[in-house]
Amino acid sequence: MPTPIRFGTDGWRALMTGEFTFENVRRATQAAATYWREAATRKGIAPRAVVSYDTRRQSDKFAAAVAEVLAANDITTLYTRHPTPTPAVSYAIKDRGLIGGIMITASHNPPEFNGFKIKADFAGSADAEMTDAIERLLDREPPRSLPFEQARGQGRIIVGSVSGPHRAAVERFVDMNRIAKASPRVVVDSMHGCGLHEIEGMLALRGVMATTLRADPDPLFGGVNPEPIAPNLHTLSSYLRAHQTDIALVTDGDADRIAAMAPNGEFITTHYCFAMLLLHMIRHRKQTGCVVKALNATVMVDRICAKQGLTLLETPVGFKWIAKHMRERDVLMGGEESGGLGFKGWIPERDGILAGLLLLEFLACERKPVLQIMAEMDAEFGASRYARADIVYPLEKREPLMRWLREHPQQDMLGSPLADVKNFDGVKMIARDGSWLMLRGSGTEPVLRIYAESDKQARAEALVEIGWQMAAKV
Repeated sequence: MPTPIRFGTDGWRALMTGEFTFENVRRATQAAATYWREAATRKGIAPRAVVSYDTRRQSDKFAAAVAEVLAANDITTLYTRHPTPTPAVSYAIKDRGLIGGIMITASHNPPEFNGFKIKADFAGSADAEMTDAIERLLDREPPRSLPFEQARGQGRIIVGSVSGPHRAAVERFVDMNRIAKASPRVVVDSMHGCGLHEIEGMLALRGVMATTLRADPDPLFGGVNPEPIAPNLHTLSSYLRAHQTDIALVTDGDADRIAAMAPNGEFITTHYCFAMLLLHMIRHRKQTGCVVKALNATVMVDRICAKQGLTLLETPVGFKWIAKHMRERDVLMGGEESGGLGFKGWIPERDGILAGLLLLEFLACERKPVLQIMAEMDAEFGASRYARADIVYPLEKREPLMRWLREHPQQDMLGSPLADVKNFDGVKMIARDGSWLMLRGSGTEPVLRIYAESDKQARAEALVEIGWQMAAKV
């Protein structure tokens, strides 16, 4: 019996020593090809798509297999000759009027994982309606495949690059001249992923010198997961303590997420990045609209929206839910806990490269050190300290745990009584003082995530410990 393929928070991911095989990748591609063929027929257009990949082991070969299946299904396919940031792949769909795209990447997951991200014709992650339809098409017909060089000779596969148009669009969106005038001292950490020298190169064109760490592709990501969180950034922190800088920008494995570090090597959480860029959109860009955030994102965004009179919408975890609102509403900004951020006037997609440059634009407008800006935000909106723990957790215990949490939420949140419970994605327990604790299963790997936020770091970590204790009861 064929292996089930299920699309989670953002695509399908699995172990390369397990279910992520060439056979299963071809099965998933055939289902996507059938979906796109039928969609193209309804629209009366010739289907064209883009395929790319990250820096993981064999990602290029998996992507080539994808291109071979699409070509055999009469879908003209642009195959990138180099690992490419996911946002550049999404932008190519808009720029070239494509029917969609597939990115072979497991994003921030460990090196032994790989993944299959489907991008829709609106230049963002496929929504649940689309992935559900593709799941239903699995194995309706066996995978077709045309050898790569044969398909290339017939013009069904075109080998090229999509980074240039994305780079040019980012440079138009960001006020690069303002950044150049401020002349910031910038360090970039690409974490051996697809970000490579992208930010450094764009800054260099304006005379701003940046240093990029871990810019060389490495399928093992230097021995850490390519996720921009503090435990994975010791190399960057050490570098900053030894060199004079203004800020460090960090992108994840496929460069669609952003985090940062202060000059003293202190990690700037993705939550602060979200809040700072929201302030930038309001204060300096003078933009309006509603704000969308994932359920596990910072309460500081709530407070900014309340003070500015902006409508705030909450979604389950996964940027596809945010992107849906961006396509249907006037959204100023959308963001998630993992550092995926989207902006008004851009494609409905998270983009770590764009977000990083917008952070530099924000600093240039504020003309203050980043730690001073954060201190002023704490004073104006209330301090926000965040903690998270990821634990391996059996899949069969996940739903019983969520059910138990819904029935037995934590009533005493470190001295503040429980005020609300939200359970449309995992279970989030919110205290009267604004502190919160949330438990949910990862949508991309067999892991239980425990998140917490409070006004002090010690309190946030204590809430995470309560989450550990609750998880152990089931």
